Amino acid sequence: MVKVEVLGMILAGGQGSRLYPLTAKRAKPAVPFGAKYRIIDFVLNNFVNSGIYSIYVLTQFKAQSLTEHIQRYWRFGAFLEDHFILLVPAQMYRYEELGPVWYRGTADAIYQNLHLVHNHAPQAVAIFGGDHIFKMNIRHMVEYHYEKRADITIAAYPVPVEEASRFGVLQVDPDWRITEFQEKPKSPKPLPNKPHLALASMGNYIFRTEALFELLEADAKEAASSHDFGKDVIPRALKEGYRVFAYDFHRNPIPGQEGPNLYWRDVGTLDAYFEASMDLVKVIPEFDLFNPEWPLRTANLFSPPAKFVHETGERVGRALNSLLAGGVIVSGGTVRESVLFRRVRVNSYSLVERSVLFDDVEVGRYCKIRNAIIDKDVKIPPHTEIGYDLDADRGRGFTVTPEGVVVVPKGYRF
Repeated sequence: MVKVEVLGMILAGGQGSRLYPLTAKRAKPAVPFGAKYRIIDFVLNNFVNSGIYSIYVLTQFKAQSLTEHIQRYWRFGAFLEDHFILLVPAQMYRYEELGPVWYRGTADAIYQNLHLVHNHAPQAVAIFGGDHIFKMNIRHMVEYHYEKRADITIAAYPVPVEEASRFGVLQVDPDWRITEFQEKPKSPKPLPNKPHLALASMGNYIFRTEALFELLEADAKEAASSHDFGKDVIPRALKEGYRVFAYDFHRNPIPGQEGPNLYWRDVGTLDAYFEASMDLVKVIPEFDLFNPEWPLRTANLFSPPAKFVHETGERVGRALNSLLAGGVIVSGGTVRESVLFRRVRVNSYSLVERSVLFDDVEVGRYCKIRNAIIDKDVKIPPHTEIGYDLDADRGRGFTVTPEGVVVVPKGYRF
């Protein structure tokens, strides 16, 4: 295989149990987001927009939907050997060594595929998660990695101390070299000059290739290891004196975007997913989908334009502060602060507000829906209310989150 300078490896095997029922039939990175995208699209766009075109996507749980999306819609063609986005299913490559095991952790997922790294002999390996919503110029982080002569560079993001126990927490010296790493500590250490904030690992790494091989080979031999980058590999690297640096995500430059790069969301729970969706429909959204200098590619399904029908009395088709994909028809209903995916239809006299409706949802006449996520292929009968009586919603078998968001599963039949 052809040699490359930077090899991208995306960890997209997450089960996403906290996003159930959205992950009942799909992997977390395949969950739809933002009217037309999948969560995986954002990290893929980060690599491609950064000029990194040699990418492996490692899959495992419920990968069919994700596999079809990438195979169909993320193709470079066959003329440039170093331009590829290839799926790597869990295949027990080291069966003779490890026995019949799936990926045992994030580090083990890369370890079982080190032959792919070896084939391309890259100078650096960029290992990113496939389940966050953010924009990042990865090339800028790679150049920082080179400047620091780092063995490992970890993207870092300041979070409130009270939220930091969900992340790996870093301590750095004035040169941003990491001196201490705590994986999901109960009492996170704050930043010395900002006691209300802690520096969190984003779970995105740049490795010097030789250091990656050394550390993963050593980790694989540890029977007591959980084979995770945060729990095992990074602490080992610090203990053994490797040069490990933090990269300040806030200084990451995005072409066409003014000000610091601040938006990064882990949409690991239903409430976090809903909140991130509502971020998109603000008058001035925190996450901008409309920057032509940082295009966001996804499936091109040649949908027809969105359409608004009727304007007589109370029968007015309209959408306010909302995102609508192609093929949506608002036929005499009202949509407020909502995200509507492809081919959604909202019929007359219905109200949809602060909700996310996936592909091919149909809302019957006189329905009222609020604070809801409705998965694909759901036909809602006339006069149905969702999000107004949470006990009734639970009685239908719907999931109701701690924040009161109602989730209707894919293909539900009333």
